[in-house]
Amino acid sequence: MSMASKVALGISVLLSAGTVAAVHIQQRRRLHEGVIRDLERQSRKLENIRLLQEQITLTKQLEAERDQMLMEKGSQQS
Repeated sequence: MSMASKVALGISVLLSAGTVAAVHIQQRRRLHEGVIRDLERQSRKLENIRLLQEQITLTKQLEAERDQMLMEKGSQQS
């Protein structure tokens, strides 16, 4: 095997190995970013559920106060 062919083979092996390593690193980074996005999404979902429960509670309180005021007005008019 000539020296030129050995150099060409060595360069092609190095480029191939570099390409495989770069793709592997990108995949790991994207996988890690996906996990972070999922955790953020779960956090937002829990916050939205908490806010919804708070709104439901406040709505029930408001409706109870409104009903009480209507009953008081009705008893005052009678």
